[in-house]
Amino acid sequence: MQWTRAFRGGEERYGEQISTNRLEWIGNYQLPTTEKLLFSFSANAHQQRSAYGSTIYNADQYIGFGQLTWEKKAGKHQLLSGIVSRYTYYDDNTPATRALDGKTNRPDKVLIPGIFVQDDISLHKQHQLLAGLRYDYDRRHGAIFTPRVAYKWKLSDKDYIRLNMGTGFRVVNLFTEDHAALTGAREVEIVGDLKPERSYNASLNYSRKLVVGNGFMNLEAAGWYTYFSNRIIPDYITNADKIIYANLDGYAESLGVSLNLEGQLSSRLRFTTGLTVQDVRISDRDDQGRLQRSRQLLTEQWSGTWTLSYRFGNAGWSADYTGSVYGPMLLPLVSELDPRKPESPVWTLQHLQVTKKWKSGVEFFGGVKNLLDFTPDRGNPFLIARAHDPFDKQVVRGAGGQVIATPENPYALSFDPTYMYAPNQGRRVFAGIRISK
Repeated sequence: MQWTRAFRGGEERYGEQISTNRLEWIGNYQLPTTEKLLFSFSANAHQQRSAYGSTIYNADQYIGFGQLTWEKKAGKHQLLSGIVSRYTYYDDNTPATRALDGKTNRPDKVLIPGIFVQDDISLHKQHQLLAGLRYDYDRRHGAIFTPRVAYKWKLSDKDYIRLNMGTGFRVVNLFTEDHAALTGAREVEIVGDLKPERSYNASLNYSRKLVVGNGFMNLEAAGWYTYFSNRIIPDYITNADKIIYANLDGYAESLGVSLNLEGQLSSRLRFTTGLTVQDVRISDRDDQGRLQRSRQLLTEQWSGTWTLSYRFGNAGWSADYTGSVYGPMLLPLVSELDPRKPESPVWTLQHLQVTKKWKSGVEFFGGVKNLLDFTPDRGNPFLIARAHDPFDKQVVRGAGGQVIATPENPYALSFDPTYMYAPNQGRRVFAGIRISK
């Protein structure tokens, strides 16, 4: 709370300051031809100038995207094909864009062209099949094929079953996606040349519409399984002073089920509710080459959400009650003596808002966020390790660089703000006015 820009980048007071400038342009153009040809394009520029404690992070990113699609109906077939290309320029002041000599700056310039085709087939008035294949080429990783297939079975006017299977890939840029790596508390270490993540997934979805008195309800249930190869997962455990990135020597899995229900029971009452149960596991090889399975850090095994909206009479008053609840997740600790809990508790955020609307278009709203005043420091002696010494000036280390326990530092900790699983803002009141014409 005592930090100002005068301390930016220094070692007197710790603070994280980010300045960004962004420009984005998006458009579509329908070609004046007898065939249905649509050209979609976008371009964006993003400049970031940041300081994470004494760590300076400056980055520039430019992305250009173009896609031409051709859509054609032929009997029971709805064909869609196209060509696509994405160009990315990325440059920063980290080792991510530095040559092997450690001195020469080498911006990342990547052009990924691709082509795809898709056929949506009406097999029967109750059965529909969609099949597609996409080919992309990345000079760093070569050819990438991503097929997919989907099947829809219309049981009745109110019941649907959908089956989806496919593959995907993702090229990860660590420094645009995970700013925990730049907090200044841990050194980033990248092991080997990172390969793109590949995924293979299948999902089954069932939906049903129900009529309840003068209202309705929509029920949707889903189950899924995803297998990841080359998964890139940050390792906070091996070394408390580092975040180590490497392709997983094994595989990762995500499987789960979800149930969602929304409806309107009267002209005044609407609701939505959902429950998700998932198991995200990592199978990595140890030093003896044996696969060891473990839960992924910072991932809850179950969660739920709900909204309840009620309109009072015809005077323009309404109330909205929303919330979410999360199951326990594993948390990164700094040392074996770290007194913070290794697993988060079950926690919930709940909000209440009251709104008054006038026919003139003026709308007043107000309410309370985080009704239960939950913050993640409950049950923990502290959240940020050694917040009083963010630059580790009083930390004593051994010959191997490990932190040594001392009377001033009895838990053998170094500064680390990565222990966080929920918003740190307590209960707060808000109010506002909207004007629409």
